[in-house]
Amino acid sequence: MTAVSVIIPVLNEETSIGDLVRDIRTRHPDFEVLVINDGSSDETAAVAASAGARVHSHPYNIGNGASIKSGIRKARGEYLVFMDGDGQHRPADIQRLLDHLPEYDMVVGERDRRGQSTFFRAWGNYLYNRLATYVTKFPVKDLTSGFRAIKADIARQFIYLLPNTYSYPTTITLGILRTGRSVKYHPIDVHRRRDGRSRVRLIPDGVRFLMMIIKICTLYSPLRVFLPVSAFMFLLGVGYYGYTFLFWGRFTNMSALLFTTSIVIFMMGLVSEQICQMRFDHHEPDK
Repeated sequence: MTAVSVIIPVLNEETSIGDLVRDIRTRHPDFEVLVINDGSSDETAAVAASAGARVHSHPYNIGNGASIKSGIRKARGEYLVFMDGDGQHRPADIQRLLDHLPEYDMVVGERDRRGQSTFFRAWGNYLYNRLATYVTKFPVKDLTSGFRAIKADIARQFIYLLPNTYSYPTTITLGILRTGRSVKYHPIDVHRRRDGRSRVRLIPDGVRFLMMIIKICTLYSPLRVFLPVSAFMFLLGVGYYGYTFLFWGRFTNMSALLFTTSIVIFMMGLVSEQICQMRFDHHEPDK
C-alpha cells in the first residue's frame, strides 16, 4: 500500500495543476498524487494526468467537499494529505505536516493573517475559530484551512458527515476534536491565487460556514449550544420579573413563559447530549 496519498480537488485549474503535481512528484516520487476533477470545463484533467497524477473525474460539478469525499474513498495511502490545486499551498510544507504523524491524528496547516485572501475573511475566520474553540474546549487556530494531513482510517469514519461544499474542513475538525482525537497546528506560508480571485463568496459561504458550525456543534456537543440559550432565557425572565414586580408588584405571564422556555431548552439539551453519547458509543469501532 502506498504510504501517503495527496488528494487535490480541482475545478478549472489547468494553469496551475500541472506545476503543482510535478513539484509533488519531484519531492515525493513514492507518494500517490490523486487529483479529483470536479467537472472542469477546461483541460485540467488532461494536464494533471500528463504531469503524473492519478485522476478521478466527476461527470459534473458537485462541490469541493464532494471531491474530498471522493478522494478519501479512492485513496490508497495510510495517510492522506489534502491541499488546494490553485497554487496557494506549497508542496515543500507536505513533509512538515507528515512529520507530526502518527503522533497526532490530524495535522493542519495554520495560515497567518497575511495568508487570508481579504481582511473581512480574516476576521470571519477569527470569529469561527473562537466559536469552535468554545465548543471543543481546544485552541482552534485555523478552522477553515484546506491544507491538512490525516490518518486515512480516521478520515473514512467522517465521510458521512462531510458536506459537498467548501465547509468540509470545519466539519472534520470539529468532529475529530469532539471524538477525543488529537489535532496539531503547524504554521505554513500561503501563496495568493494566480488569478487573484477566490471561489468562496463572502456572505453566502460565510452564512453557510456559520450554519455548519452550529449544526456540527449541536451534533457533537449539544449542551454547549443549548445551555447558553437556556441561561439567556432564564436571565431574561428574571430581569422581566424584576421589572414587573418593581413597577406593578406582580408576576406576569411573559415571565412564566420565559422561565418555562428556559427549562424546556435545558431539558432538550440534556436529552440531546444523551443521544449524542449513545451515538458515539455505537459508532466507535471495536479494537
